[in-house]
Amino acid sequence: MWVFDATPLIYLAKVDRLALLDGSCVLPERVYEEVVETGLEQGYPDTRRIERSVDADRFDIVSVETTPLLSRLQDNSNLSDADVAVLTCADAHDGVAVMDETYGRDVAAAEGITTRGTAYLVLKLASEGAISVDDARTMIDAMIDEGWYCAPDVYTKIIQKLESLAD
Repeated sequence: MWVFDATPLIYLAKVDRLALLDGSCVLPERVYEEVVETGLEQGYPDTRRIERSVDADRFDIVSVETTPLLSRLQDNSNLSDADVAVLTCADAHDGVAVMDETYGRDVAAAEGITTRGTAYLVLKLASEGAISVDDARTMIDAMIDEGWYCAPDVYTKIIQKLESLAD
């Protein structure tokens, strides 16, 4: 199960690639509220793509149960409510938290929660043949053009991995 945080969801929507996601994808209610409900209120056009993906059952909206982990994470002022929801949901359902923020991933590691980022998903799609290596690179570049942050050293590693897939 993939439990999506806002950033990967938004940038996959910006480049119109949500349809590539298959399998069990969920959004905690808090992420849905932040991305879709607030996004619609503020007029973000890509929000409609996310809303349509939810309507097409690509994503399930899930509530987050109160657990000791939830309480502990809520005490961490460096985590957003959405981050707390993603990590708690991933932990409760033995899922993978899809998030890009380093701090959230560090907290997840300390709690024994598996995380993957947006780049991982793109590389996974390419390695499985769901998209070509060229499409994967175009997708990464398009997300960066849209404002997705990717450190130069990470970008280099992504491109190297893509090139190794092309061989």
